[in-house]
Amino acid sequence: MLFQVCLYFYCKFLWRCLKFVMRKLTGRCELQRICYSTKPGASRTMKIETSLRDSKSKLLQTSVSVHPDAIEKTIEDIMELKKINPDINPQLGISLQACLLQIVGYRNLIADVEKLRREPYDSDNPQHEEMLLKLWKFLKPNTPLESRISKQWCEIGFQGDDPKTDFRGMGLLGLYNLQYFAERDAAAAQQVLSDSLHPKCRDITKEETSKFSKAEWEKKRMDKAIGYSFAIVGINITDLAYNLLVSGALKTHFYNIAPEAPTLSHFQQTFCYLMHEFHKFWIEEDPTDIMEFNRVREKFRKRIIKQLRNPDMALCPHFAASEGLINM
Repeated sequence: MLFQVCLYFYCKFLWRCLKFVMRKLTGRCELQRICYSTKPGASRTMKIETSLRDSKSKLLQTSVSVHPDAIEKTIEDIMELKKINPDINPQLGISLQACLLQIVGYRNLIADVEKLRREPYDSDNPQHEEMLLKLWKFLKPNTPLESRISKQWCEIGFQGDDPKTDFRGMGLLGLYNLQYFAERDAAAAQQVLSDSLHPKCRDITKEETSKFSKAEWEKKRMDKAIGYSFAIVGINITDLAYNLLVSGALKTHFYNIAPEAPTLSHFQQTFCYLMHEFHKFWIEEDPTDIMEFNRVREKFRKRIIKQLRNPDMALCPHFAASEGLINM
């Protein structure tokens, strides 16, 4: 333990010495070198974020958590601290502002999402009830809901006759995401719902066929694909999206698609993408029963995280709900 602490401070000391030498050799501070040598997007913003957070300057450390309205003044203070002439280096201020908008916006997005997650569904709240009823209308436009408390809710993947009990884990966030998907990408959401109720086996490749014995092949051919509860899976994927956000894994995605501050709409669009991808992944995995859900979900989570480790990665879906996405 003592060795690890000593190694940490030793490496930190070496890093500061290297930064000092680079400043003398190039005549530029670390922020300038990053902005001038790294392309816009996640690569640049994440390096800027690390540089600011690890700085020995209190001003730079706190700049990642300032109010959005204070970003412009913060950049002026940073330029003054670093003795950078904005007239000679006009692009630096623009680049730093773009990065800080993303960094501060990501932190604020976590707060917004957390607020929704912590707000429980309240059946006495007219707004909550209206959202729930709209979810039914978007998913089942040709089927009237007979009553608020009804077994019909099971048709869209809730567990009982009153969906409010299913929102306990993710609060209103689960309902917000499901309604967004059902409204903004109605055709796709209805198709995913239909497939979840009437699943189809995926095509088996020749390579896979060669691995089966005749008896196994006959069983595989006759097996019915396993469906899933649409709404419950939607709440579960909301949990996945939430954890990706809070852990920072989604920074790569948001810093690449949002030229300024990522918003709740960006998060909901990401949820829609994850629903699409999980649905395809579930069919590809072709589980033997619903008890395999946790295994499939974990495998899917690992695949998404692996993709997000690529600094150029953007989970850019091509469907109606993604029309507002902007690639940098």
